[in-house]
Amino acid sequence: MTTWIDVGSAAQLCGGSHLNCDVDGYAVTIVRIADTLFAWEDRCTHDGQSLADAQIEGTEVICPRHGSRFCLRTGAALTPPAYESLRLFTAREAANRILVAIP
Repeated sequence: MTTWIDVGSAAQLCGGSHLNCDVDGYAVTIVRIADTLFAWEDRCTHDGQSLADAQIEGTEVICPRHGSRFCLRTGAALTPPAYESLRLFTAREAANRILVAIP
C-alpha cells in the first residue's frame, strides 16, 4: 500500500509556481504543467545544484548552473554535463491538497 503525505495546498501551484517540500528526507520540487503534476528531487545529478527555481520548458527542467536538461516525464538526463537521471516522485491532487507518495 502506498503512503501519501500532504505537502501543501493546490493553490500554491497556480500560475506556474513551484511547490518546494520535504518528502521522507528528500528536498522535492513540484510543478503543474497543464493538468499534470511533476515532482522531482531538488538536486541536479551533475553537481547537486538546486532545481527549485529552475526554468521549465515544456516538460523539461533546465539546471541554472550548467544548463543540463532533464525530462520531467522520465527523469532522464537529456544533455551534458548531467548523465544520471533525476529521482522522480509520484504526486496527485486530492481535496485541494497536493500529496506525494513516499518512495
